[in-house]
Amino acid sequence: MTPDIGSVLFSPLTLGDVTFPNRAWISPMCQYSAGADGIPNNWHLVHLGQFALGGTGLILTEATAVSPEGRLSPNDTGLWTDAQAAGWKPIVDFVHDQGTLIGVQLVHSGRKASTSTPWTGTGYIMPADGGWSTLAPSPIAFTGLPEPEELTVSEIERIIADFVAAARRAVQCGFDVIELHAAHGYLLHQFLSPLSNQRTDLYGGDFEGRTRLLREVVSAVRDVWAPGRPLFVRISATDWAEGGWTVEDTVRLSAELKSIGVDLMDCSSGGIARVPIPVGSGYQVPFAARVRADAGIATSAVGLITDAAQAETIVRSGLADAVMLGRAVLRESHWVNLAARQLRGDERWPAQYGAVASS
Repeated sequence: MTPDIGSVLFSPLTLGDVTFPNRAWISPMCQYSAGADGIPNNWHLVHLGQFALGGTGLILTEATAVSPEGRLSPNDTGLWTDAQAAGWKPIVDFVHDQGTLIGVQLVHSGRKASTSTPWTGTGYIMPADGGWSTLAPSPIAFTGLPEPEELTVSEIERIIADFVAAARRAVQCGFDVIELHAAHGYLLHQFLSPLSNQRTDLYGGDFEGRTRLLREVVSAVRDVWAPGRPLFVRISATDWAEGGWTVEDTVRLSAELKSIGVDLMDCSSGGIARVPIPVGSGYQVPFAARVRADAGIATSAVGLITDAAQAETIVRSGLADAVMLGRAVLRESHWVNLAARQLRGDERWPAQYGAVASS
């Protein structure tokens, strides 16, 4: 008879010097709800705080810009000013008070920047209307958006410095994790993909050139990020497009990133081009499994993971070390504790909810 080893989803995971109480984590979800100053507000406190009450092991913030022109929209949060850091601090403190860990996802949106909130549906915002000119590795437009300006080497160096400055502020805020957003067609991904990077200098051309910026950002951030605190990279494991970035590229890059200080690859996909994607339950889990097995690095799986048994199977089978939850926790903020009850794992209800925990 096989012994009952308990829930793997609700077992701890240690990366660096940080131990996560469970492996059910909150994925970054853009809220487009900050003011023009990029300072998080009460919406962000309540939005993220609800998940801390729900028993999750890690919460990742929405994509948080490292510079004004790196924002997806004028209503994105940022970490390029001390005032923004001060705005994040009480949110970090509240999450910590609930016994939960919190990380910040840092992003530069590149050619996909200066767009409206999804619910207005107006697309690109012209500079005259409060938007800004966009930047990219090459002057190649994303479908429906204007042609971006090609970055100079000196501008690339400034962007690296922006990531470093944001990482320093993340230390001041007390974040437990930094995740670098190199997926979904944003700037770091734009450099990786041959579909958006047609440079002929050191930052383009072959695999080494196209991955150079991400590797330099990782090394520079690792130098200032608190020793022992985990560094994640969100990657689009494939562009789902002919001639684009591939799973094999992701495996090769992941092994290199591990050697320079990345602790976990957060495996998503797509975003560099408007192409059909075969979306379905757990459709991106094979990417996390492939990277974990072939690159020898910890991974998280994301993408339509909605069921407790499904999440348990993913981590128990060694397909990923953790799962990232999005839509499921928006529908039910206590999804993690309810899953723990179903799987007989550790429920982490706040003391104020004791009657719920005992029922």
